[in-house]
Amino acid sequence: MLGVYGGTFDPVHFGHLRTALEVKELFKLDEIRLIPCFIPAHRDEPSVAADMRVRMLELALAGQSGMTVDTREIDRGGPSYMVDTLASLRETLAADRPLLLFIGSDAFEHLCQWYRWQALFDYAHVVVMTRPGSGYAELNEVLKQRYTDSIQKLKDTACGSLFFQRVTLLDISATAIRQMVAEGRNPGFLLPDAVINYIDQNQLYRR
Repeated sequence: MLGVYGGTFDPVHFGHLRTALEVKELFKLDEIRLIPCFIPAHRDEPSVAADMRVRMLELALAGQSGMTVDTREIDRGGPSYMVDTLASLRETLAADRPLLLFIGSDAFEHLCQWYRWQALFDYAHVVVMTRPGSGYAELNEVLKQRYTDSIQKLKDTACGSLFFQRVTLLDISATAIRQMVAEGRNPGFLLPDAVINYIDQNQLYRR
């Protein structure tokens, strides 16, 4: 199974990395690809250039087996629509290989506002990462029909299902990290040292 985890990663931090590692193990993924977006469709543009966000991801994932950076959204240019990303990924995979899109519970609340959101299920399963003890909002009819509580079903089919997985969600915010750096404070223990060094060397997020 192949996993996909998108975001601005501005900057990447341990909240991203911990959940990526956890779902890789929980679902026994062959690989999970972190995909930095170029121009977000549903949020403000990133603070730093795409190539720098890619480099921070590469530094963060150095030495991690089965966790890679995929730059297809940046290479494609324009607004980053996940349905286009999944379609391009699916073209490179065997037709029966399971593809899992991992999204946070906050993103899931707005899923029905995403560009061609129903078509996501034509290419992948959608796995919502939730906090331990949390539930989820009432599902609409389309999502109810997609819902499964069987990991085995995700393994046995290439796409089409909605699944909820509890993970350890660290309360770390990229926005708060940027603010911290802008104020000259130390963001240590919130993101990898290699990423902090890169931010310092390139004077990123300074006022």
